[in-house]
Amino acid sequence: MRHGKKVNHLGRTDSHRKAMLANMATSLIKAKRITTTLAKAKALRTYVEPIITKSKNDTTHSRRTVFAYLQDKEVVTILFREIAEKVANRPGGYTRIIKLNNRLGDNAEMALIELVDYNEIYGKNVEAKEEKKTTRRGRSKAAAPKAAEAKAEATEEVATEAAPAEEAPAMEEPKGE
Repeated sequence: MRHGKKVNHLGRTDSHRKAMLANMATSLIKAKRITTTLAKAKALRTYVEPIITKSKNDTTHSRRTVFAYLQDKEVVTILFREIAEKVANRPGGYTRIIKLNNRLGDNAEMALIELVDYNEIYGKNVEAKEEKKTTRRGRSKAAAPKAAEAKAEATEEVATEAAPAEEAPAMEEPKGE
């Protein structure tokens, strides 16, 4: 029985699992998102989030501790310079896992794991949703003048577009001769 044992061994020995997670964490930090199986993505999240938390405190000790996990000097500098600045105000939850379609070869559940602060797609959608607010009531008194101005501008544009259209057939008559 495996009561209380929360580590997913992923069918590997301890040294193989640690090396694989270190390589995946390195790839995630370099590329900001990677595609892998769902089980590996969940294991990677528990591996990389404490490392990112450690990178918020830029001391020699924390750099050496992170290097012991990642074993790559370039990635450690990227982590402490770029990523630590972006996640400085975030209290946790630095990664996002998005489930994908199953893999064709063996039907394994696939997932995309990415750093939350480096995704521009979700940030733009959230801002667009926050700006638009719909209510069941009628327009407010402050919004009514704005709507009237927009309607007046639209009618002016239609009027200016209609005038050149009337002049165009007059020019076409000499071409018919």
